[in-house]
Amino acid sequence: MRLRVLIAPSGFKESLSAEEVADCVASGVRRAVPDALILKTPVPDGGEGFARTLVNAVGGTLHDVTVTGPVGEPVDSYFGLLEPTPGDDGQVPPPTAVLEMAAAAGLRHVPRDQRDLLGTTTYGVGELITAALDAGARRILLGCGDSGTNDGGAGMAQALGARLLDADGTELGRGGGELSRLASVDLSGLDPRLTATEIEVACNWDNVLTGPRGVARVFGPQKGADEETVRALEDALDTYADVLDRDTGHDVRSSPGSGASGGLGAGAQALLGATLHPRFDVITRYLDFDALLGRVDLVITAEGAIDRQSARGKVPAEVARHAGERDIPIIALTGTVGEGVQAALDAGLDAFASILTRPQTLEQALREVRDSLTTSAEQTMRLLLVGRRLAWQQAEARSV
Repeated sequence: MRLRVLIAPSGFKESLSAEEVADCVASGVRRAVPDALILKTPVPDGGEGFARTLVNAVGGTLHDVTVTGPVGEPVDSYFGLLEPTPGDDGQVPPPTAVLEMAAAAGLRHVPRDQRDLLGTTTYGVGELITAALDAGARRILLGCGDSGTNDGGAGMAQALGARLLDADGTELGRGGGELSRLASVDLSGLDPRLTATEIEVACNWDNVLTGPRGVARVFGPQKGADEETVRALEDALDTYADVLDRDTGHDVRSSPGSGASGGLGAGAQALLGATLHPRFDVITRYLDFDALLGRVDLVITAEGAIDRQSARGKVPAEVARHAGERDIPIIALTGTVGEGVQAALDAGLDAFASILTRPQTLEQALREVRDSLTTSAEQTMRLLLVGRRLAWQQAEARSV
């Protein structure tokens, strides 16, 4: 009987999209098992590839646009318009725009020598939203992930007309560091089209804005922040949360998803009236993931790192949860294996394997990631074939 494999990976940050990861894994599987029946469903985590994946899955178009990048320079970006489906009354609703904040403010847009989280901005995300509104969208699906910012979504709101003011009534500049001077917010100048636009944010439900698991403390070091910068960002976000609570009525300190993408979840909720959702729930709404699971014997997922954070809303753990409900074995391929990886196994992964086979620099790893991932998928499948042969031999021995 042909082995049936579902490949359901996330992307590898700063190197491969979820689609590219799926293609590499599929190539490796075919090297070891040429007759395998392979199904691919890339599962973007809200970051890079989110818009493209949903457009490919549902149907629609991608639209190029130039926006302000996280360090203030123009970057080439894009958004998608999903194919509208007529309602029961035959009327065609306005299109839904799907955006990924990483396309405007992702870490890949921040040169390594400019990774200052006190200054990077989500202003370009607001410009993406404006472009989607100009294209006729009245429903926006915004994916959070792979951010290079920590400004609480303040820049996004500023681009849409919000005014963030200091004690003297002067508008703040851009960047998370500016939030330490925030005294009030004025939303009277927001783009009026937002009041008639439904905004949904697909985010990591476990990310919160402040506190022991606050976004600056957990993810700041991954984006180049040292201890002093982390403390400054925490203080700034504390001030931001106080002002948002007072001026908008939204307590975003520890609400689920508020820390997504450097706190963009908090800004979207409090300043734009967005609704936050667990990203996997949003994605599977379009991908029909559970139906695919009913057709396979094995699931292979993947992500750039497997560690204690993996159990907190990351794609491998979410895929594992769904596979486990059907008792389907699941393996994760990963770039690095970090501390606390047992949490990922406890969350449902049956096994994991690093694609790195020798010590190398980050630059080397990124340069060779396609070959490394493909080879790792091949070798993982060959090990599974060895296990299958052993199982057959033991079964035959017992039958004698």
